Amino acid sequence: MVDTDDLVQVSVLRALNQVGRFEPRREGAFLAYLRSILLNAVRDEIRRVARRPGAEEMSEELPDCAPPAVEQVIGRETMQTYEQALAELSDAQQEAVILRVEFGYTFPEIAEATGSPSANAARMMVARALVRLAEAMDARR
Repeated sequence: MVDTDDLVQVSVLRALNQVGRFEPRREGAFLAYLRSILLNAVRDEIRRVARRPGAEEMSEELPDCAPPAVEQVIGRETMQTYEQALAELSDAQQEAVILRVEFGYTFPEIAEATGSPSANAARMMVARALVRLAEAMDARR
């Protein structure tokens, strides 16, 4: 099942998308409208969960011992060097690098997440941060 916050968020988004059709006929009509949207979202979630097959518990005998994907690709030593060099960057640069390299965000997405004024500004921040990161990693080798 989903979190209560998720259901409320879905309900508010649905209400905002349909707010042009809403006609207030009495006091408290909008709250009743939101309540019905929320109830429909709960019903939708119950139907969705009922359609899925039951979840099976994972065996505790099979721990996931695989290193993270980034570490698999670049190796443990390089990963340690990367993390140490990343720690030398400013918080904003760290966030930009992680969003781009580890999460694959686009520059417009990075601009939105970091509050950067534009996608080009985010691109430049990432580029400068990657140069500093590479220099710091080279110095550690």
